[in-house]
Amino acid sequence: MLSLLAGKYHVREIDYRRYEIRLTDAGVLEDTACSFPRYFLYSENFSHYPPTDVLSTTDWFYDGYPSIVLLNCSNPVTDDPRYVQMDTDPCHSGAGGHIYALYSYLSLMDMKFGCSLKVATLANLFKKKNGTHVEYVDDVGNASYADIRKWLKDGIWLSWLNQDNCREHCNGREMGCYFNQTTQQVQCNSEHCYFVNNTCDGRNVIPIFLLARFVFGITLLLGLLIYKWRRRHLSMYESIESFLLDNDLNPIRYEYKEIKKMTGGFKVKLGQGGFGSVYKGKLRSGPDVAIKMLSKSKSDGQDFINEVATIGRIHHVNVVRLIGYCFEGEKRALVYEYMPNGSLDKYIFSKEGSVPLTYEKTYEISLGVAHGIAYLHQGCDVQILHFDIKPHNILLDENFIPKVSDFGLAKLYPVDNSIVTLTAARGTLGYMAPELFYKNVGGVSYKADVYSFGMLLMEMTSRRKNSNPCVEYSSQHYFPLWIYDQFKEEKDVEMEDASEEDMTLTKRMFIVALWCIQLKPSDRPSMNKVVEMLEGKIENLEMPPRPSFYPYEMSRPNVINSFDQTTTWSDSTSSDTNLGEPINNARHA
Repeated sequence: MLSLLAGKYHVREIDYRRYEIRLTDAGVLEDTACSFPRYFLYSENFSHYPPTDVLSTTDWFYDGYPSIVLLNCSNPVTDDPRYVQMDTDPCHSGAGGHIYALYSYLSLMDMKFGCSLKVATLANLFKKKNGTHVEYVDDVGNASYADIRKWLKDGIWLSWLNQDNCREHCNGREMGCYFNQTTQQVQCNSEHCYFVNNTCDGRNVIPIFLLARFVFGITLLLGLLIYKWRRRHLSMYESIESFLLDNDLNPIRYEYKEIKKMTGGFKVKLGQGGFGSVYKGKLRSGPDVAIKMLSKSKSDGQDFINEVATIGRIHHVNVVRLIGYCFEGEKRALVYEYMPNGSLDKYIFSKEGSVPLTYEKTYEISLGVAHGIAYLHQGCDVQILHFDIKPHNILLDENFIPKVSDFGLAKLYPVDNSIVTLTAARGTLGYMAPELFYKNVGGVSYKADVYSFGMLLMEMTSRRKNSNPCVEYSSQHYFPLWIYDQFKEEKDVEMEDASEEDMTLTKRMFIVALWCIQLKPSDRPSMNKVVEMLEGKIENLEMPPRPSFYPYEMSRPNVINSFDQTTTWSDSTSSDTNLGEPINNARHA
């Protein structure tokens, strides 16, 4: 008796030479009429290897044993000859239905309506003739009740000749094998045959074809990607070269080897920004420079063109000067004047151990930044909109003279364009104008830079970051609104270590900032007017309307959701670079 899967089987015969065993279900007894199986057995329980050398003598392919299935049907089945009636069997008398046996490859579609499955087992697809030859049993569709009982008694032949046995007989090689009837030995195949859904002779055709098609497809795909990559980059290079040739630019064009020599092999890193890294260098004539390597350029080189096109034509004391540039294939660099005092952000947001700027110096810096932005808007032959005015992009030279820098998001427009077109919002949240989010506020224009300057001026004067404007939904107090309410109620704003003169100066700066951050662009002054207001007397300044930070047509919760949804996005659009002192070695004034 052999336990196999969930059943018990009589061992009828073992052929060790052929690696074969014949089993009969324990429920099938020779001496009784009730010779029917007890246990379910399916071809899926075994690997698809036929016994002996069937594959060497016929082109038939093996796909598992057929089944003998017993069905209990509520109605007689008369239209299918495969259904062998078993009602006369005394073992099933009084069963309350019609018992049928089928010997075939059964599918659910073959089962008649009203029939249920009692048991299913495997029948032998092969029979031995004269003890040696193997013969295929056909014509199973016309089997009788006696035939089915005989096949059940004969049982099934199983082989344990597997891949491990083949390796043992084939000197460790990975190939198929079978028992050769002529030589009475295990025979190794000349090919690696698996006996599944194909003949042995054509076994390698399909894998080779699939492999060849895969290799061809991968090669074609790689070729297409390389072609598109080269075409895109050649187009980008041609676009940049065309721009450089068509424009009479003052900056010097350097070779990459000169850039590398200036930086001493890129030893001193000053900062890391959205479009690349900034390194300290030195010109042959002696002055220090800051060199920005554009390592994360847009696919069309637009960031490179933006900076060269804008700063390359600007000559103003409050705009960083572009000394030169490098363009060699994928290597692009911009050479700026060096700003030893770094960026403004570390001076207006006090940190432990830092010495804050005086209120007078803060005012001078704000006035210089206003002059620089006003020049961008109306001092050139084109209108230059920066779109990323923030403390990090204001650099300070050795005398703390401010320089507007980082024009990676800048756009050039004709001077008579009052409204400009943008395909997407740009800038850094907290400094971006409302019209970049809400179309019903007004069109995008140079007033977007005015708003950014107003937020910058508010932070410079208060020396603190502004909080979320949706104050009634936040535990934080929005500082610009608090400042407005203090002035409206004619209350003084207490400033640390501020003299009376400093208080007057900061009040003027606060009022100008409140004008700049008005919701509607039409309510904001131009940058020339901002300069005039900063330079004038406080007695001549009018209080602006109370700032509003959301369109009246929108509900406040929706505005909060808008802020939440764009927070992550703002990190990727901000352009943080540094043309000043090295990282981890910041100076404070």
